[in-house]
Amino acid sequence: MSPGVLDGIRVIDFGRYIAGPYCAALLGDLGAEVIRVERIEGSEDRFLAPLTPDGDGALFFQCNRGKRGLTLDPSTEGGREVTRRLVRTADVVVVNLPARALAGMGIDYESLVREKPDIVLTHVTAFGKEGPYADRVGFDGIGQAMSGAMYLSGTPDAPSKSIANYVDFTTAVAAALGTVAALFERAKTGRGQIVEGSLLGSALTLMNGTLAEQAVLEKDRVGTGNRSQLSGPSDTFRTKDGWVLVQAVGQPLFERWAELVREPEWLADARFSSDVLRGQNGALLSMRMQRWCAERTTGEVLAALDAAKIPAGPVHSPGAALADPQVRAGGFFVETDYPGLPRSVPVARAPFHLSGGGVSVRGRAPTLGEHTERILGELGFDADEIAALRRKRAV
Repeated sequence: MSPGVLDGIRVIDFGRYIAGPYCAALLGDLGAEVIRVERIEGSEDRFLAPLTPDGDGALFFQCNRGKRGLTLDPSTEGGREVTRRLVRTADVVVVNLPARALAGMGIDYESLVREKPDIVLTHVTAFGKEGPYADRVGFDGIGQAMSGAMYLSGTPDAPSKSIANYVDFTTAVAAALGTVAALFERAKTGRGQIVEGSLLGSALTLMNGTLAEQAVLEKDRVGTGNRSQLSGPSDTFRTKDGWVLVQAVGQPLFERWAELVREPEWLADARFSSDVLRGQNGALLSMRMQRWCAERTTGEVLAALDAAKIPAGPVHSPGAALADPQVRAGGFFVETDYPGLPRSVPVARAPFHLSGGGVSVRGRAPTLGEHTERILGELGFDADEIAALRRKRAV
């Protein structure tokens, strides 16, 4: 395995669920050593969508690949000493909890810099550090709901949340970028700092164009399901044997589409003379495209659209997504073995690649507390001290 960009960097991951742990996982993909700190009984995110007899879950495998696992209760006296020693060895601490929770765990910035003056604290919250919601907890779906995305993704009668946790993962990627920038700055100045991210901030960033339109033009848009309001035909369509998503954006694509469905007169129709107008009259375009698709199989639809250079793709089930020839050939997953599983787990690689190498999934996720004794030994605890910490439920 090639050396990583962040070789020599140690990250202590106090994160939960996705935003914090996946941020740390990306730093690990770049070569950092990452220690995942969990509750003694296992953190909640370990058990989501369980796959193993012990209940270890699918999302945990993705967000905690390549890490070493330590169980710890930082609120106990012994746990606080373990935390202090850990921090002294660290370059980065990652946490996604409200600010008020950090001090009790000894991982607020003031506590961290007492142990390691050049530490980088990467702190992700639900709503940001300021404002009336600063101390509230929240999940990905709350960001989708509050940003306007959920309102516009469904219909006026049924707002629709995405099943994909895109706010969490966007926040994690942004936090990882901020962390790398903070480490770059530290290399120049010798100073650490706080990197801040929030689920609401990420969700609003993703919706910024729509929100800007609302602020300036007060369009007051409502949801139209899968049909785009900004171009057309851009929608999902039923074929003889499935569904496809088609996205015709821009005049050249619309011209090729009109030729494909044999509606050349629509090129001179004022209702369809721009993306804006095609979005406003998208229901008519979708009706025509639906008739065209209904006469063909998914394979025939995609072949014709590909020949016309119109972007389109099949609406896959999860099983079909894994079997897609482009997915299989593209090397998007690393097949990873895990104790207790009858077959390997496909773990998605980092969503970027460096031509010089150094980005890779560097191992499976840890079992609960898998490396606790080894890590404690590295921190200077002897066997009797480790046994005492275990008796006190500090680790």
